[in-house]
Amino acid sequence: MNNNDLLSGINVYLIGMAGSGKTTVGRLLAKQLGYGYLDTDEVIVKTTQRTINQLFAEIGEDEFRQIESEVLAQVCAYTRLSIATGGGIILRQENWSYLHHGLIVWLDVPVELLNSRLAEDTTRPLLQDSDRISKLQSLLEQRQSLYAQADLRITVSEDETPEQVATRVIEAIPSVLKPKIAPRKELK
Repeated sequence: MNNNDLLSGINVYLIGMAGSGKTTVGRLLAKQLGYGYLDTDEVIVKTTQRTINQLFAEIGEDEFRQIESEVLAQVCAYTRLSIATGGGIILRQENWSYLHHGLIVWLDVPVELLNSRLAEDTTRPLLQDSDRISKLQSLLEQRQSLYAQADLRITVSEDETPEQVATRVIEAIPSVLKPKIAPRKELK
C-alpha cells in the first residue's frame, strides 16, 4: 500500500504545544502523503489580517478561540490535508468533533526542548512570560489529558530531525486505522 492510499483521504490533524514542530512536520507529512497542507494559525492571520499576538491583545483569548473553532469547522470540510493546529485548539470541546473527522497526531515534546526551540520566538501570546519554562510546564500540565485523546502520540526526542518525526508518524498510522471490514453475507 503506498502512502497515498494509507489514509483513504482523511485529514491528519497535528496537535501539541507551541514549538512541538507541527508546522514543519505537517508540511513534510503533506509531501510524503501527497496531501495539501494548512496551518490553522496561518489561515486566521490571513482572514483577520492581524497577527495572533494582535488578536489576543485586541479581542482576548476567548474570542480568538471562537475564530479558531470557525476556521477548524471550515477546514474539516476538505479532505487530503495535513493540518497544523494551534497549541490550544484542544481546549474547546466542539473542536474535538471536528478533529475526530480525521486522524489526530499529538507531537509530544519535552518542556526543556520546547523552551530551547522557542527561545527567540516572540510571536506566542501565552508565552510572554519571564519564566517561560514554568509557563510551558503549566500549560502542558493543563493540556496533557486533552492531548492524550489523540489517535497517535509521537514522543519527540532532541536528536530527531523533523523528517524522522514525519516518517515515524507515517509508520505508526496503520496501527490506529480500523481495518476495512468485508461486507456481511446475508444468511438465507
